[in-house]
Amino acid sequence: MQFQRYAIYVVPDGNALAEFGASWLGWDAAKGVRVAHPPTGLPLDKITQTPGKYGFHGTVHWPFALRDPTDQGVARMLQVLAAFCATRAPLQIEGLKLARLGRFLALVPEGDTSALVKTAAELVQKIQPLRAAPTGTEIARRRTGHLNPEQDALLTRWGYPYVMDQFRFHMTLTGKLPKTRLAEVEAVLNTLLPSILPRCFDIEALCLMGEDHEGKFHVIKRLPFGGGF
Repeated sequence: MQFQRYAIYVVPDGNALAEFGASWLGWDAAKGVRVAHPPTGLPLDKITQTPGKYGFHGTVHWPFALRDPTDQGVARMLQVLAAFCATRAPLQIEGLKLARLGRFLALVPEGDTSALVKTAAELVQKIQPLRAAPTGTEIARRRTGHLNPEQDALLTRWGYPYVMDQFRFHMTLTGKLPKTRLAEVEAVLNTLLPSILPRCFDIEALCLMGEDHEGKFHVIKRLPFGGGF
């Protein structure tokens, strides 16, 4: 399969959280298949339309085009990412909780995330030589998001505003919701999540993702921390 963009995500695998996320969003990025939404009474096809194309994940490196989009360029990126992961120990997050991010709902970490923030910052620097520079249109679009001066400087330097100390790990569950629907969706999630959320959220691998021509993201390869290639 040919991909137009790539990304590096944390993607849960083989557990109740992974199954819930795929069902809630209607897309299993690991298997590359659509999944039936759970029977919640909510119009989940609309509520999850935007995050659904990415699959259930936490972003570590945002979607990007490769400087060298050939098979050789993809292989080089895999080598760099595998080498990066091989030198890192697994990360342990105290837990996850449901939170409002403006008018979006997402799972966010509980406890100290400094090791994850550091890992993400180092990864951005490692991938920088491999990715194509963002277009002027992409930069302009990012600037419509009411960036603060530091975020704007990061956008200029790295091509993305939410990196380095502005990085905030989260696992998106909805698109932007009307204010009248936010509490309703939050209440449904609060009934579903307590039995699913792990007491500790272990990050043991990063996934190289590819975006197909329909805009859906797929897991290309799962690269374990402390592993090889």
